[in-house]
Amino acid sequence: EIGEWAADAPPQVLAALGVRYDPLTRRFQPPGEATFRRVLEAVDATALEAATGSWLAARRQALPRDTGQQERRAVAVDGKAVRGTRHARAAGQARHLLAAADPQAGVVLAQAEVDGKTNEITCFAPLLRPLDLAGAVVTADAMHAQREHAQFLVTGKNAHYILTVKNNQPEIGRA
Repeated sequence: EIGEWAADAPPQVLAALGVRYDPLTRRFQPPGEATFRRVLEAVDATALEAATGSWLAARRQALPRDTGQQERRAVAVDGKAVRGTRHARAAGQARHLLAAADPQAGVVLAQAEVDGKTNEITCFAPLLRPLDLAGAVVTADAMHAQREHAQFLVTGKNAHYILTVKNNQPEIGRA
């Protein structure tokens, strides 16, 4: 789809992206699908995600704030199976990602591939560790209603939390 987009992009967009201009045909010559595929396969996905996430977080912090009430930053943590990826694995399991998103800015700040839904718990702290969460409210589903996660957010990241509690925490009903 990226190759198709590049082939259909207007000349001013291709010029801004630095696409090669052929003076003989008087047309921009965007790379084809195979070139995009080779480049994207060679990219270190973890490094790209870290760089993109930190850049987006910095841009979010640089946005002007309303001078009225102080808004508390929110970060939503959730895991999802990636559609269309079942065929990529021998066992027929879809790829599963755990992501931290800024819902106000509509951006993913960090994400990591996890080995199935049950491994989200062990990936929670490593996913959030590089992010500046001081003063933010972190939300997560019932899977993350873990004492260790709450302690990590409060003491390790100076953040607040809202964790969904279901029957996975029976002691809470007896308190």
